[in-house]
Amino acid sequence: MQRFKLFLPLFIFIILGVVFYSMLSDDYNPQDLPSALLGKSVPSFELIDLQTNKVVTLNDLPKQAYLLNVWATWCISCRVEHPFLNKLKAQGVVIIGLDYKDEKAKALEWLKNLHDPYAMVLFDKKGKMGLDLGVYGAPETFLVDSTGLIHYKHVGVIDETLWATTLKPLYDKLNKQ
Repeated sequence: MQRFKLFLPLFIFIILGVVFYSMLSDDYNPQDLPSALLGKSVPSFELIDLQTNKVVTLNDLPKQAYLLNVWATWCISCRVEHPFLNKLKAQGVVIIGLDYKDEKAKALEWLKNLHDPYAMVLFDKKGKMGLDLGVYGAPETFLVDSTGLIHYKHVGVIDETLWATTLKPLYDKLNKQ
């Protein structure tokens, strides 16, 4: 037993080495976080539209493919992503915003100053819908089809490369169905 204790640090080091080495492979992407909702419907909700103050439910979401973008004014990365979302809107991409754990006045000011890329903004002050979606933080974006099924989840900023290589082909395919 005494000898085993001598080799214990070596065994731990080897195990950690194997784990870290596996993370260096080309297949590992730290932004690919699992989502239990892939292939499932957007969870039901009842929130207010940030700009109209009307109650919005699952039935009010678009009947075509759309991006569901989780954002907040306190999120620095969301500010980086926002101009690209405006570009997508100009190209006709439908984006639903989920203002996550934010202050209404700040969110309205943000959209006024930085332009509004969203077809509608769901105001999730308490973060309940974010929790139901399995949101880790902001920004996060879900690709949803016309029936409300979630096909893709991305954690982090959406940029030209991600849009061109991953999201646009899937978005276009879902809109053809």
